[in-house]
Amino acid sequence: MSLTPYKHYVDLNCDLGESFGAYTLGADEEVLKLVSSANIACGYHAGDPTVMRRTVRLCLEHGVKLGAHPGLPDLQGFGRREMRISPSEAYELTLYQLGALEGFARAEGVRLHHVKPHGALYNMGARDEQLAEAIAEAVYRFDPSLLLYGLSGSRLLAAAERWGLTAVSEVFADRSYRSDGSLTPRSETGAVHHDESIAVAQVLQMVTAGAVTAADGTLVPIKARTVCIHGDSPQAAVFAARLRSALEANSVGIAPPIRQPTGKDFL
Repeated sequence: MSLTPYKHYVDLNCDLGESFGAYTLGADEEVLKLVSSANIACGYHAGDPTVMRRTVRLCLEHGVKLGAHPGLPDLQGFGRREMRISPSEAYELTLYQLGALEGFARAEGVRLHHVKPHGALYNMGARDEQLAEAIAEAVYRFDPSLLLYGLSGSRLLAAAERWGLTAVSEVFADRSYRSDGSLTPRSETGAVHHDESIAVAQVLQMVTAGAVTAADGTLVPIKARTVCIHGDSPQAAVFAARLRSALEANSVGIAPPIRQPTGKDFL
């Protein structure tokens, strides 16, 4: 039996299926050749039935794990504007969108693998315990075998563990971090790393050293089991290829996370 050349393994995930009607966003087919899991928009912040069906089929074609990407009902704001919603509404909108995508997955003979909230819903669930509980409960009630992706160290992952779900710690390649481990808001300067070299170096640091250098220079401990690549960038496929090559060159293999029997955090 040959030994693996990799010291670490990480999942590369990408938010996909975010086109809508006559509007095309991203290069989904090219990105799917390079990632190991995909988060598919479910029609609230982006996507539509045609796009959802096509994206499910593309994931199957490329052997990529399917995940639901539920967001806030805000097409104009792409789900990135916060809304004042109750825990009950968070539960219901999450459950509704999971059901929508699961319908297309079942029709193609496959099951969903994970759930990753989108945009503002993701960030709200990361810091608000009641919303985190509602999202985690919706996932559990729908299918307790689903993995729940969330920001490393967030309340969403803690809620996932309380519900017995497998919580998968996520980090972001192109986003800067605050000293408390949260993402720098997009409204602030420097929230997004536009220099690919900086983004690649940050991912390598998070995956191999278990830490990230925050915007103020603080070294913040972090768990990186899955790395998000944003699919709406025109250079998403080019960056994904560069990042994957850099990871493999540094003894990091690419593989999707699996459900843990204890329901604990993957790392």
